[in-house]
Amino acid sequence: MLISLCQAVLVYVALLWFVRVTDGMPDPTQRDLLMRQEASRQTGGRVTLTAAEQKLDSYLRRLKEQEMSAAPFPPAVHFFKAKPLIQKSPVFKLLQKMPKGAALHIHSSSLVSAEWLVRNVTYRPRCYICFTWDNSVRFLFSERQPFPRWDCFYWQLLQTLRARIGDPTAFDNSLIQHLTLFTEDPDGEYPSQDVVWEKFEKAFIAAAGLITHAPVLRDYYYKGLEELHHDNIMYLELRSGLSRSYELDGTIHDKVWTLKTFQEVTKKFTADHPDFLGARIIISVHRALTVTEVKAAIKDAIQLQKDFPDVVAGFDMVGREDSGGTLWYFREALSLPAQLGVTLPYFFHAGETDDEGSNVDQNILDALLFNTTRIGHGFALAHHPLAKELSRKRNVAVELCPISNQVLKLVSDLRNHPAAVLMAEGHPMVISSDDPSLFGTAGLSYDFYQAFVGIGGLKANLGTLKELAVNSIRYSSLPAHLKDTGQAMWQKKWDAFISDNL
Repeated sequence: MLISLCQAVLVYVALLWFVRVTDGMPDPTQRDLLMRQEASRQTGGRVTLTAAEQKLDSYLRRLKEQEMSAAPFPPAVHFFKAKPLIQKSPVFKLLQKMPKGAALHIHSSSLVSAEWLVRNVTYRPRCYICFTWDNSVRFLFSERQPFPRWDCFYWQLLQTLRARIGDPTAFDNSLIQHLTLFTEDPDGEYPSQDVVWEKFEKAFIAAAGLITHAPVLRDYYYKGLEELHHDNIMYLELRSGLSRSYELDGTIHDKVWTLKTFQEVTKKFTADHPDFLGARIIISVHRALTVTEVKAAIKDAIQLQKDFPDVVAGFDMVGREDSGGTLWYFREALSLPAQLGVTLPYFFHAGETDDEGSNVDQNILDALLFNTTRIGHGFALAHHPLAKELSRKRNVAVELCPISNQVLKLVSDLRNHPAAVLMAEGHPMVISSDDPSLFGTAGLSYDFYQAFVGIGGLKANLGTLKELAVNSIRYSSLPAHLKDTGQAMWQKKWDAFISDNL
């Protein structure tokens, strides 16, 4: 259980009264009190562990100490190089078994592994491919040879192309490279944020033709929920632009069709997997749009939330903060719901930048001014004491995505991640994976490992993991009664996890 706020305040006041400055040897009792009080402030610091949990916590600490003394230390190494090391880790294997609650920050275009897209979807009939002038690919399902367009002059039927290639496995691996950021030399291939973001956005565009084919989209959603469920995740909030999907004959479906499809697939998945709570969508638009276009998107989102109240959670703006419009630039559009007298929850990406002091850096404060429900990434939050204080008082959680922050070159050694400060202070926080397919992950276990071992360090314990998992339900967009249901479902899984690993 958590110590109440009043109890915490009383302890703090007593501490200030008790501790005295001395010119001589500090009182060991005072030192012990200080250390216990500081530990109580960290994420999970006020979680009381049962006897069984304490036993598992001691075992987990021993495992972590062994890993932190070994070299190379995975969180200090680029994830693409650290992944094989993490997979061998006893801590990671334990985290894979742990019920992690909810994934609250994943983008729809990167929900499912690139390997599945290539080895399953591209083998389906009538799939065409085009190689573009800028060394990327496009895919399209069509009854007939697609017409040339500005970026694709020559479309080839994949089935025919594979038949001519002597090594289809190598060819498929090359296609996977177009849909992910993975490389054996990440530092050499991605020398700057500009370079890695260019490849990042190309991968999204390349995958779009596969994912938005209507029959694929149904399978894609189901497969995505399956991958999350396999990693012991029970709920999803998916950021999606609701791109128009298409049929083989060229028929285009609107956003309503996409939402209905998502709703139907989720209903089927929860029927097939009763221990999965469900999924909702945060409608997202790109920061490269104009104010007028964002206004129109917000009007659409308001209507869609009215029509699908159980599916649409709210609204966000996505894309690279350093090159897109700031939240303040879109203030006229973002003020629209209040002017219309309606509620549209915001879940803003903010502070995904290391450009301290710039206009972009102010997105953190502006997100709070626009009453954001959560803060996506919040990498810059530790540099904004007022924003940090406001978000804490308003109980606005940060969606921490450590692997994304490292791969997109905000931080190289995760021990230096600003979230270490937030975790030490017990700031509201959840763990998520952002774009798992692009980074070669699935679910949340890899990101939990990086946060627990790298960012949290030795101070992070089983209480930390427990609070982070509970937070994912607490800070979700679910109504109160479903949060209670989710908490009860999670607790049952947690108790089984503890007993199974003693």
